[in-house]
Amino acid sequence: MSRLGIIAGGGSLPLKLIRACQNTRKDFFVLALQGQADKEALDGLPHRFVKLGATNEAIAVLKAENVDTIVLAGSVHRPNVLEMKPDMRTLQLFARLGPAALGDDALLRAVAEEIEKEGFQILGAHEVDPGLITTEGVLTAKKPSPENEEDLRYGIKAAKTLGALDIGQTAVVQQGVVLGLEAVEGTDALLKRCKDLRKKGRGGVLVKGCKPQQDNRLDLPTVGLRTVQLAYEAGLEGIAVEAGASLIVDREETVAAADKFGIFLKGYKAE
Repeated sequence: MSRLGIIAGGGSLPLKLIRACQNTRKDFFVLALQGQADKEALDGLPHRFVKLGATNEAIAVLKAENVDTIVLAGSVHRPNVLEMKPDMRTLQLFARLGPAALGDDALLRAVAEEIEKEGFQILGAHEVDPGLITTEGVLTAKKPSPENEEDLRYGIKAAKTLGALDIGQTAVVQQGVVLGLEAVEGTDALLKRCKDLRKKGRGGVLVKGCKPQQDNRLDLPTVGLRTVQLAYEAGLEGIAVEAGASLIVDREETVAAADKFGIFLKGYKAE
């Protein structure tokens, strides 16, 4: 019998995948990253915590637990190398990548290669729970205005340019002006920053898109309840995420929250 290993970072996505496994009676084991994953939420579940950067230990644990397929799920706030205290295998990986190790996509690809070298198969989160994938079209009662659509188109270009440089996946645009671009701080911090940068008048749009070079099994753009809450607090009028290449966690609740706050949620198709 196949056993799925969920390498869990922060946020609600790992728990969503755990519930999907429970609902389908899929055997699973959680390899939780210290300082990232929710410790209390894993009580009573098959799991073990490992330090970020302890590559050899992580692989040994997964093999001992008879894991053969792996999904990477959740946010990871990267400490500096001294704080991480990486093992020799991780240091060698950083050395091979050089400056590219500073980009999330390049680093995740390298991590995926190390995992596959050990005989594991890697799945995307949407392969474990197909209901996560963003569908095309407006999902909320509110629809984007023509002005919102202009901001959205500009935001798509900005997000794709940002992604091509392996910096981030998200842009916030208001009235044709880019208020902020996502870097290492993540989407939540970007939205909090844009709250203080917004202009008077019509609100802006949050746009999240997959990086052009991205492996779709790894770190797809993700939105959920918290994204909607922070977008509302930032004075935005809508959220647009790439259809077929992004995830919506807790879709029904997320759409209901957007309806409650009067903002639109749209899955756009990139050209």
